[in-house]
Amino acid sequence: MCVNYKPANKQTVAELTGADTSGTSDWPEDTWQDYAAPIVRADERGEPELIVGTYGMIPKSKMEPGVRLTTMNARAETIGERRSYALPWRRAQTCLLPLEWFCEPNYESGRARRWAIGMADDAPFCVAGLWRAWEEAEGGYTFSFTQITINADRHPLMSRFQKPGDERRSLVIVPPSDYTAWLNAGTPDVAWSMLRPYPAAAMKTWDLDRGYGNARNNDTQSSFPF
Repeated sequence: MCVNYKPANKQTVAELTGADTSGTSDWPEDTWQDYAAPIVRADERGEPELIVGTYGMIPKSKMEPGVRLTTMNARAETIGERRSYALPWRRAQTCLLPLEWFCEPNYESGRARRWAIGMADDAPFCVAGLWRAWEEAEGGYTFSFTQITINADRHPLMSRFQKPGDERRSLVIVPPSDYTAWLNAGTPDVAWSMLRPYPAAAMKTWDLDRGYGNARNNDTQSSFPF
Protein backbone atom coordinates (compact mmCIF):
# COMPACT_ATOMS: atom_id res chain seq x y z
CA MET A 1 0.00 0.00 0.00
CA CYS A 2 1.14 3.53 -0.71
CA VAL A 3 2.21 5.45 2.39
CA ASN A 4 4.27 8.18 0.73
CA TYR A 5 4.12 10.27 -2.44
CA LYS A 6 5.29 13.51 -4.01
CA PRO A 7 2.35 15.89 -4.45
CA ALA A 8 2.14 18.32 -7.33
CA ASN A 9 2.91 21.97 -6.61
CA LYS A 10 0.32 24.75 -6.85
CA GLN A 11 1.09 25.74 -10.43
CA THR A 12 0.92 22.12 -11.57
CA VAL A 13 -2.35 21.54 -9.70
CA ALA A 14 -3.90 24.52 -11.46
CA GLU A 15 -2.64 23.43 -14.89
CA LEU A 16 -3.60 19.79 -14.38
CA THR A 17 -7.09 20.17 -12.89
CA GLY A 18 -8.21 23.72 -13.61
CA ALA A 19 -8.66 24.43 -9.89
CA ASP A 20 -7.93 27.91 -8.56
CA THR A 21 -4.93 27.62 -6.25
CA SER A 22 -4.75 31.24 -5.14
CA GLY A 23 -5.24 31.91 -1.45
CA THR A 24 -4.75 28.30 -0.37
CA SER A 25 -2.21 27.25 2.22
CA ASP A 26 1.03 25.58 1.20
CA TRP A 27 1.92 21.92 1.63
CA PRO A 28 5.20 19.99 2.04
CA GLU A 29 7.10 18.63 -0.97
CA ASP A 30 6.72 15.08 0.39
CA THR A 31 3.53 13.51 1.75
CA TRP A 32 3.34 11.06 4.66
CA GLN A 33 0.58 10.20 7.13
CA ASP A 34 -0.99 13.33 8.64
CA TYR A 35 0.95 15.64 6.28
CA ALA A 36 -0.97 18.38 4.48
CA ALA A 37 -1.50 17.83 0.74
CA PRO A 38 -3.70 19.15 -2.09
CA ILE A 39 -7.19 17.75 -2.61
CA VAL A 40 -9.32 18.66 -5.63
CA ARG A 41 -13.04 18.13 -5.17
CA ALA A 42 -16.16 19.42 -6.95
CA ASP A 43 -17.64 22.70 -5.73
CA GLU A 44 -21.37 23.44 -5.62
CA ARG A 45 -21.33 24.03 -9.39
CA GLY A 46 -19.47 20.80 -10.10
CA GLU A 47 -16.26 22.66 -10.95
CA PRO A 48 -12.83 21.63 -9.58
CA GLU A 49 -12.05 23.22 -6.21
CA LEU A 50 -8.76 22.99 -4.34
CA ILE A 51 -8.73 22.38 -0.61
CA VAL A 52 -5.81 21.33 1.57
CA GLY A 53 -6.22 18.35 3.89
CA THR A 54 -4.23 15.74 5.74
CA TYR A 55 -3.24 12.31 4.44
CA GLY A 56 -5.23 9.59 6.20
CA MET A 57 -9.03 9.57 6.45
CA ILE A 58 -8.88 9.70 10.23
CA PRO A 59 -6.11 12.04 11.40
CA LYS A 60 -4.20 10.96 14.48
CA SER A 61 -5.63 13.94 16.35
CA LYS A 62 -9.16 12.57 15.79
CA MET A 63 -8.45 9.05 17.04
CA GLU A 64 -9.51 7.94 20.50
CA PRO A 65 -6.72 7.52 23.05
CA GLY A 66 -4.86 4.26 22.50
CA VAL A 67 -6.32 3.76 19.02
CA ARG A 68 -3.96 3.72 16.05
CA LEU A 69 -5.50 3.24 12.63
CA THR A 70 -3.86 3.40 9.23
CA THR A 71 -6.38 5.02 6.91
CA MET A 72 -4.15 6.29 4.11
CA ASN A 73 -5.50 3.64 1.70
CA ALA A 74 -9.07 2.40 1.31
CA ARG A 75 -9.68 -0.93 -0.39
CA ALA A 76 -12.28 -0.50 -3.13
CA GLU A 77 -13.81 -3.90 -2.32
CA THR A 78 -14.72 -2.89 1.25
CA ILE A 79 -14.82 0.90 1.14
CA GLY A 80 -18.59 0.99 1.64
CA GLU A 81 -18.43 -1.35 4.65
CA ARG A 82 -15.60 0.15 6.70
CA ARG A 83 -16.70 2.71 9.27
CA SER A 84 -13.74 4.95 8.46
CA TYR A 85 -14.91 5.42 4.86
CA ALA A 86 -18.56 4.34 4.57
CA LEU A 87 -20.33 7.68 5.00
CA PRO A 88 -18.11 9.71 2.64
CA TRP A 89 -18.37 6.85 0.14
CA ARG A 90 -22.18 6.79 0.34
CA ARG A 91 -22.13 10.53 -0.22
CA ALA A 92 -19.75 10.06 -3.16
CA GLN A 93 -17.25 12.56 -1.74
CA THR A 94 -14.81 11.72 -4.48
CA CYS A 95 -11.67 13.76 -5.09
CA LEU A 96 -8.55 13.93 -7.20
CA LEU A 97 -5.11 13.82 -5.59
CA PRO A 98 -2.50 15.49 -7.87
CA LEU A 99 0.86 13.69 -7.82
CA GLU A 100 4.28 13.67 -9.42
CA TRP A 101 4.88 10.07 -8.31
CA PHE A 102 4.00 7.66 -5.49
CA CYS A 103 6.04 5.02 -3.67
CA GLU A 104 5.65 1.30 -3.08
CA PRO A 105 7.93 -1.31 -1.47
CA ASN A 106 9.86 -3.51 -3.89
CA TYR A 107 11.38 -6.77 -2.59
CA GLU A 108 13.18 -7.95 -5.73
CA SER A 109 16.55 -7.32 -4.04
CA GLY A 110 15.56 -9.51 -1.10
CA ARG A 111 14.59 -6.65 1.19
CA ALA A 112 12.16 -3.76 1.06
CA ARG A 113 13.37 -0.87 -1.07
CA ARG A 114 11.48 2.30 -1.80
CA TRP A 115 10.55 2.58 -5.47
CA ALA A 116 8.66 5.34 -7.23
CA ILE A 117 5.86 4.93 -9.76
CA GLY A 118 4.92 7.63 -12.23
CA MET A 119 4.00 8.34 -15.82
CA ALA A 120 6.24 7.15 -18.65
CA ASP A 121 6.42 10.73 -19.98
CA ASP A 122 7.13 12.21 -16.51
CA ALA A 123 3.84 14.11 -16.60
CA PRO A 124 1.98 14.82 -13.35
CA PHE A 125 -1.22 12.87 -12.81
CA CYS A 126 -4.12 12.39 -10.41
CA VAL A 127 -5.23 9.39 -8.39
CA ALA A 128 -8.69 8.65 -7.06
CA GLY A 129 -9.41 9.66 -3.49
CA LEU A 130 -12.17 10.16 -0.97
CA TRP A 131 -12.38 13.22 1.31
CA ARG A 132 -14.20 14.19 4.47
CA ALA A 133 -14.64 17.31 6.60
CA TRP A 134 -14.14 17.70 10.34
CA GLU A 135 -15.99 20.41 12.26
CA GLU A 136 -13.63 22.00 14.74
CA ALA A 137 -14.60 23.10 18.24
CA GLU A 138 -13.14 26.56 17.67
CA GLY A 139 -15.14 26.94 14.47
CA GLY A 140 -14.63 26.11 10.82
CA TYR A 141 -13.64 22.85 9.20
CA THR A 142 -10.52 20.87 8.49
CA PHE A 143 -10.24 18.16 5.84
CA SER A 144 -8.68 14.74 5.42
CA PHE A 145 -8.50 12.18 2.63
CA THR A 146 -7.66 8.63 1.68
CA GLN A 147 -6.45 7.03 -1.55
CA ILE A 148 -8.52 4.25 -3.12
CA THR A 149 -6.78 1.00 -4.08
CA ILE A 150 -7.71 -1.93 -6.30
CA ASN A 151 -6.30 -5.42 -6.84
CA ALA A 152 -3.19 -5.49 -9.03
CA ASP A 153 -2.19 -9.17 -8.99
CA ARG A 154 -2.22 -9.27 -12.80
CA HIS A 155 -0.98 -5.76 -13.54
CA PRO A 156 2.34 -5.94 -15.45
CA LEU A 157 3.92 -3.14 -13.39
CA MET A 158 2.09 -2.90 -10.07
CA SER A 159 2.36 -6.66 -9.47
CA ARG A 160 6.07 -6.08 -8.78
CA PHE A 161 5.33 -4.46 -5.43
CA GLN A 162 4.27 -5.41 -1.89
CA LYS A 163 5.69 -8.09 0.38
CA PRO A 164 6.13 -11.57 -1.17
CA GLY A 165 2.97 -13.58 -0.66
CA ASP A 166 0.78 -10.52 -0.10
CA GLU A 167 -1.95 -9.42 -2.45
CA ARG A 168 -0.78 -6.82 -4.96
CA ARG A 169 -2.60 -3.49 -4.77
CA SER A 170 -2.54 -0.31 -6.81
CA LEU A 171 -3.74 3.25 -6.53
CA VAL A 172 -6.31 4.20 -9.15
CA ILE A 173 -4.82 6.60 -11.69
CA VAL A 174 -7.63 8.67 -13.20
CA PRO A 175 -7.28 9.56 -16.90
CA PRO A 176 -7.56 13.34 -17.48
CA SER A 177 -10.61 12.75 -19.67
CA ASP A 178 -12.40 11.36 -16.60
CA TYR A 179 -11.56 14.12 -14.11
CA THR A 180 -14.92 15.87 -14.33
CA ALA A 181 -16.86 12.61 -14.25
CA TRP A 182 -14.95 11.35 -11.21
CA LEU A 183 -15.41 14.59 -9.27
CA ASN A 184 -19.12 14.52 -10.03
CA ALA A 185 -19.72 10.77 -9.74
CA GLY A 186 -22.75 11.44 -7.53
CA THR A 187 -23.33 7.85 -6.39
CA PRO A 188 -21.17 4.97 -5.13
CA ASP A 189 -22.20 2.84 -8.11
CA VAL A 190 -20.94 5.39 -10.60
CA ALA A 191 -17.73 5.91 -8.64
CA TRP A 192 -17.18 2.14 -8.41
CA SER A 193 -17.53 1.77 -12.19
CA MET A 194 -14.59 4.15 -12.66
CA LEU A 195 -12.10 2.27 -10.47
CA ARG A 196 -10.00 0.67 -13.20
CA PRO A 197 -6.32 -0.26 -13.59
CA TYR A 198 -4.17 2.15 -15.59
CA PRO A 199 -2.29 0.87 -18.66
CA ALA A 200 1.18 -0.29 -17.64
CA ALA A 201 2.65 0.92 -20.94
CA ALA A 202 1.87 4.51 -19.90
CA MET A 203 3.68 4.10 -16.56
CA LYS A 204 7.24 3.63 -15.34
CA THR A 205 8.97 2.81 -12.07
CA TRP A 206 12.41 3.49 -10.63
CA ASP A 207 14.46 2.67 -7.55
CA LEU A 208 14.86 5.65 -5.23
CA ASP A 209 18.07 4.14 -3.82
CA ARG A 210 16.61 4.08 -0.32
CA GLY A 211 15.45 1.37 1.98
CA TYR A 212 12.44 2.27 4.06
CA GLY A 213 14.64 2.93 7.08
CA ASN A 214 15.96 6.01 5.25
CA ALA A 215 12.69 6.86 3.56
CA ARG A 216 12.38 10.44 4.76
CA ASN A 217 15.81 11.47 3.53
CA ASN A 218 16.22 13.30 0.25
CA ASP A 219 16.24 10.85 -2.65
CA THR A 220 18.44 10.70 -5.69
CA GLN A 221 16.28 9.35 -8.49
CA SER A 222 17.68 6.93 -11.03
CA SER A 223 14.85 6.54 -13.48
CA PHE A 224 14.33 3.71 -15.92
CA PRO A 225 11.27 2.12 -17.57
CA PHE A 226 9.93 -1.08 -16.04
